[in-house]
Amino acid sequence: MTAETAVVLCVLVAFTMALVWGLLVVAAQIQCVDAARTGARAAARQDGADAVVTVTRDAAPRGARVSVGREGDRVRVTVVARPPVLGGLPFEVREEAVALIEETTGTPEPADAAKGAGQ
Repeated sequence: MTAETAVVLCVLVAFTMALVWGLLVVAAQIQCVDAARTGARAAARQDGADAVVTVTRDAAPRGARVSVGREGDRVRVTVVARPPVLGGLPFEVREEAVALIEETTGTPEPADAAKGAGQ
């Protein structure tokens, strides 16, 4: 084996490792997107804060940080995770989702329903 072949093999291995790591980062980003959207939907339905965080963490990458906030009639869910494998790098994947809070309506009283039907 020549020196040039050894250098080329090292470069190819490093390039392949970088591609695999890049794919893992993209997969973590997609998981963060899905988790933030899931959490925003749950928060928009006015689920409890603990339930929203639990649902979001279940969909997020392992070890992700989740924050839920309310701004007027909107909720914002943020998911921040470190990419897998090379977690020592100062690099984070972050995604936010915002949803409009849904209005909850109760079922009509039986007397009200009968009154409306008779008119």
